[in-house]
Amino acid sequence: MNLMYDPIMRVLTVLEILQARDHVSGSELAARLEVNLRTVQRYIARLQDLCVPVESVRGVGGFYRLKPGFRLPPLMFTDEEAFAVVLGLRGLRHLGLSAFAPATEGAAAKLARVLPEPLRNSVQMVEEVVALEPGPWVVSTAAESLIRVASAIRKRRRLTFGYESHAGTSSQREIEPYGVVHMDGRWYVVGRCLLRQALRTFRLDRVAHPEIGEEGFEPAADFDIRTYLNKGMPFVQSTFAVEVWVDMPEAKTRSHFPLHRVSMNEENGGTTLRCGRDNLEAFAAMLLSLGCRIVVRAPEELKEAFARLAERAGAAAGGPASVIRLPASLRGQ
Repeated sequence: MNLMYDPIMRVLTVLEILQARDHVSGSELAARLEVNLRTVQRYIARLQDLCVPVESVRGVGGFYRLKPGFRLPPLMFTDEEAFAVVLGLRGLRHLGLSAFAPATEGAAAKLARVLPEPLRNSVQMVEEVVALEPGPWVVSTAAESLIRVASAIRKRRRLTFGYESHAGTSSQREIEPYGVVHMDGRWYVVGRCLLRQALRTFRLDRVAHPEIGEEGFEPAADFDIRTYLNKGMPFVQSTFAVEVWVDMPEAKTRSHFPLHRVSMNEENGGTTLRCGRDNLEAFAAMLLSLGCRIVVRAPEELKEAFARLAERAGAAAGGPASVIRLPASLRGQ
């Protein structure tokens, strides 16, 4: 039986939600548990039968809450929940947060110490069976910086910090932080830069000594982080500005590239790609994996990257690179 759909586990889930919130409406509980309001009422009644002091406020805006001051021990996990928590702790390195290692070890040790034996086995399973290693593209980020940025966003306070640009120049910045994101192995903070008087994206690993100010702010009413990332992330400062055309429909092309990292437009039956990149050979190899005709418009260094790949491909095939016929895009098309 799947414990996630066991009625008893749903009753315990209601208790967990009530312990985590000051109050919660019946309709919200019904939506989260995917049941109707009558079923929620039965769950509440079951908790009350177990002497859990759940109070209800009826009428418009009604809600359920635990009696103030009442708390049960918080570690009431299903097997799936215990596995997920420990796996999540181990996965922090994949987000460039290796600085959390001591906290990760401490949290995992506490879980192993207090969980019942069957659930402790799930924790041990992660330790012994699951191997997680960060990829070479992951950039380590200071845990303190991430915590302070997230706190400034939540409190809607301005943030000041030193910043080193892609070109290596240093500056002092003050921003109104709107959001923080992780993609392609790097953390970014998005916000309104008071120096530039415009929205800017900053790599968090280049941020030094972030400090939360006293002055508050209100985010722009029309700001949508998804829309901003779609427009701005492909052009975050990089060594090379890339523009290529591929002989493939946009819908199919989009499935091959990470969201927010490449700008795409339909053109002449194919797709024009624009983005910024530091490693051109890796990008060239990705383009070759599309298996279609490619036209390189910029930069010239991308054509050279294709040529180097062609030479290595010829060597790997056991023949001289000179016999490899390069794609038209490398012959100046």
